[in-house]
Amino acid sequence: MDWFLQLSPIAKAGLAGLFTWLCTAAGSSLVFFMKQINSKVLDAMNGFAAGVMIAASYWSLLAPAISHAEDMGYGNWSFIPALVGFVGGGFFLRLVDMIVPHLHAGMGRHDAEGPKTSLSSTTLLFIAITIHNIPEGLSVGVAFGSTAFDPSQAALASAMALAMGIGLQNFPEGAALALPYRASGVSAKRAFNLGQASALVEIFAAILGAWLVNQVYVILPYALAFAAGAMVFVCVEELIPSSQSNGNTDTATLAFIIGFAIMMTLDVALG
Repeated sequence: MDWFLQLSPIAKAGLAGLFTWLCTAAGSSLVFFMKQINSKVLDAMNGFAAGVMIAASYWSLLAPAISHAEDMGYGNWSFIPALVGFVGGGFFLRLVDMIVPHLHAGMGRHDAEGPKTSLSSTTLLFIAITIHNIPEGLSVGVAFGSTAFDPSQAALASAMALAMGIGLQNFPEGAALALPYRASGVSAKRAFNLGQASALVEIFAAILGAWLVNQVYVILPYALAFAAGAMVFVCVEELIPSSQSNGNTDTATLAFIIGFAIMMTLDVALG
């Protein structure tokens, strides 16, 4: 563990991003053991992932954003960076949704969003998941990047809790992406590759997030809140609706509660 503590915040962020990708790959590997998954289990996975992300958005991102703004001397206006960043993150992801063709899980080819394209449903779904993995990587990177200015054990523990939480929800997310591919007739190897590859962007986003806040300290609270806004957008636009679309509303909602509780416990206990 000592070797990890000696690393720079950017290196820590890169390793944390690698960890979240490995969790996605582990979830995607389920395609080698089963061809399809029960819809109730899939809905529970999506609900659990949404719960983790919503909890992380507050305890790991918004609350620290306000705290850093207070340290910067914003005084009674310490909520401003969190407000601006949070709204900006949501609107940014909406803009990306408008200009990049993609398809959400469980929808038909005719439901594709963004510009018209001849890309296959498989490619469009892969693009959608990849886009929505970016905020997760950024949030981890910004959290570790912030430790350059707050080297306390609590700050590092909070960043590690966030990485653990994102990794925890990435396992079911990887399965939720790869298994529908497998059920549609795609080979197990290709389904696995598509599932794990969608999370590779998290490694680069984590490194980018850590690098940015290390270059310009003043953007730290905005960056933390930006990642929170983008993650909440993903939850409300995709994960929660998907979890509620097959009639398993109670199961998905309870899974959301469990995911939220686990992430809250991780962050408060470790951070």
